[in-house]
Amino acid sequence: MTKITFIGAGSTIFMKNIVGDALHFPALADARFALIDIDPVRLEESGIVAKKLIEAMEAPAVVETYSDQRAALEGAEFVVVAFQIGGYKPCTVTDFEIPRQYGLRQTIGDTLGIGGIMRGLRTVPHLWKIAADMAEVCPDALMLQYVNPMAINTWALAERYPNVRQVGLCHSVQNTLEEFSHDLGVPVDAMDYHVAGVNHVAFFLHLHERLQGGGTRDLYPALRAGYAAGTLPNPPIFHDRCPNTVRYEVMKHLGYFCTESSEHLAEYVPWFIKAHRPDLIETFGIPLDEYPTRCEEQIAAWASQAEAFKGGEGIDVEKSHEFAADMMNAAVTNEPFEFYGNLANTGQIPQLPMGAAVETPCVIDASGIRAATVTDIPPQLVALMRTQINVQELTVRALLDENIEHIHHAAMMDPHTAAELDLGQIRAMVDDLLAAHGDWLPAWARRRKAA
Repeated sequence: MTKITFIGAGSTIFMKNIVGDALHFPALADARFALIDIDPVRLEESGIVAKKLIEAMEAPAVVETYSDQRAALEGAEFVVVAFQIGGYKPCTVTDFEIPRQYGLRQTIGDTLGIGGIMRGLRTVPHLWKIAADMAEVCPDALMLQYVNPMAINTWALAERYPNVRQVGLCHSVQNTLEEFSHDLGVPVDAMDYHVAGVNHVAFFLHLHERLQGGGTRDLYPALRAGYAAGTLPNPPIFHDRCPNTVRYEVMKHLGYFCTESSEHLAEYVPWFIKAHRPDLIETFGIPLDEYPTRCEEQIAAWASQAEAFKGGEGIDVEKSHEFAADMMNAAVTNEPFEFYGNLANTGQIPQLPMGAAVETPCVIDASGIRAATVTDIPPQLVALMRTQINVQELTVRALLDENIEHIHHAAMMDPHTAAELDLGQIRAMVDDLLAAHGDWLPAWARRRKAA
């Protein structure tokens, strides 16, 4: 019986997808699912959902809920991590409200920029605690890490706990393929593609359609022609607050399509969100403050969803496009599975700094994870990736060295922040955020609020 531990199991919809996916595999159908969350109500709801999934699949799996992390991890073979330290309230709200007072606007604020930096400061210390417990009670387990800021987390974990097996997982490649299919009318399973970079700023280095009569067709000319003609992008299917034109515009100028959504990409670069250029916000349909809006809607919707899940009706168990269950099955059965994963750079992208968290094609089987080597990233894309890595590295160094100055430095190097604020404003904004977050931060990073 394979033990699969979920830390942050109160993320019920995500937990539902992964548990449901796992139950589709005979090798995991008798798994022991160990769920833990700091919110006892959400944990109870997740336990009910997981048991209903098992009933629907008529599987011999079992569900256990825990309040003690070490007990939940004891003997685990896989550790799925999905949590948000500080939650939407108060921490995400703070990450948006204080920068807004300085004239700095964000869309998602969970990966790069000031929002990503602050989330990394809150998140990495707990990931380190999980890794420390894993090293003692399940040293051979594999952490499947779904937490943002993905690159900062992955890099910091590899630096502090290099012997703990971990990989950062995202669904931006899968989502983008669905969007290509929508925009071009080409089935996803007919596409050949190759992606590499850093999480959320990786690029499709090639994208082809396999033709029925043999051979392939390069899909980039259709993307470029469609954007130039104004027929692409079509109305988006995932990101309904953003028309996806940011990614198309970046493709127009840099030549390649980014893996992450337009609302994300808009705040990673200095070209789109500018206080003195409101026309850009309108032209590219950039949804400022999208993440807080999305959180409010999800909170409002969850109450009715939870009641439905706790009711008498069963639950449909459909396979999602997340990688986690396929990876666990591959490790258990030794049947190789290909996926895109985030790992510390040990040479798989020699164009980027060693140690940085990079996203490349990977294969997993019973022997572990092997990352493909990618050496053909165009220089303009490498340059853009380095601007992201600058921020990530300084945040990781701040955490490792407990150096508060590097938090300021990370914010100063962020492309979007630096395009809007001067050095003094950035320092003051960071100090205000550190003071406002208080005990959500590690002790060395806390600042007292001004009198």
